[in-house]
Amino acid sequence: MNEHHAPGGGYRNPWPGAKPKGFGAVLRWAGGRAVRRLRGTRVVESSALAVGPSAVVSPRQTDGSLRATWVGHSTVLLQIGAMNVLTDPVWSERASPLSWAGPRRLVPPAISLASLPPLDVVVLSHDHYDHLDAFTIRALARAHPAARWVAPLGVGELLTSLGVSQVVELDWWQSTNAADTIVTAVPAQHFSGRSLGSRDRTLWAGFAIASGGWRVLFAGDTGYHPEFAEIGRRLGPFDLALLPIGAYEPRWFMRPVHMNAEEAVSAAVDLGTGAAAEVPVVLATHWGTFRLTDEPMDEPPRRALDAWAARQLPVERFWILREERTRRIPPRRAAPDDA
Repeated sequence: MNEHHAPGGGYRNPWPGAKPKGFGAVLRWAGGRAVRRLRGTRVVESSALAVGPSAVVSPRQTDGSLRATWVGHSTVLLQIGAMNVLTDPVWSERASPLSWAGPRRLVPPAISLASLPPLDVVVLSHDHYDHLDAFTIRALARAHPAARWVAPLGVGELLTSLGVSQVVELDWWQSTNAADTIVTAVPAQHFSGRSLGSRDRTLWAGFAIASGGWRVLFAGDTGYHPEFAEIGRRLGPFDLALLPIGAYEPRWFMRPVHMNAEEAVSAAVDLGTGAAAEVPVVLATHWGTFRLTDEPMDEPPRRALDAWAARQLPVERFWILREERTRRIPPRRAAPDDA
């Protein structure tokens, strides 16, 4: 049952072919990127990724709807009924331990840290710098001391050192009740570590979030793995799934740890156990904010929408939040017997 716990300590992906590449592969990939730069290969400029306004309700919603604001990358503000839930908060200019080097943010956050409504729950998928940002966590810990943080095994110590006062660590399939919100850690295919010496010493995960009659999946940072159908069976049906669609090239290197756009669509279908009527609304994350890999910055949403259409799924149920940063699912109407 705990195949993701590595013998001797630490964690691993338990599925065949899911082991991330090693340091030698990193050097091979970095060398290829350097050659392409010398040849004058250009990247998409930030102006091509311009985005529109957000529509956050503060301090809280009162109409029972489900509202999602894509702040950028894997950071999403979920307003689930009256609850305010934040995923993988990153507001820094760089996804890096250094303020002067590393991937730079191409578009600003949809809202400022100061504009956030009162936070009830913050979920954090793993400890990589583009998901766990020390500056942001310190700021949130000061501004929202009552927030409950939920993270995978081993990540709590770092959060506590950054000022977080309430943190719960979960293993895969474990749950906690945080501020009237049930949060369950679910399998993800990735790795962890903020330095070479700390690789895979802490766990990585996605989270199923249930509150006010709504069910949301935050898949975290993940490759395509066999457990999406089981996640849907155990914890669905989901109203909304936050699925990563970017940072996938080159495939020989990224396949174990990042889904490509087509795999993200397959994951959504798996969550609905293959039935189109049960496939959740998808909000695309993990693209268009930091340049992490080799695909053009504006390619992931095009490929994802094409794959979605190929499955004959309604286009309005795949959210690419560019022209607008907030989308809302209205509250369900009460059945006649409930009126």
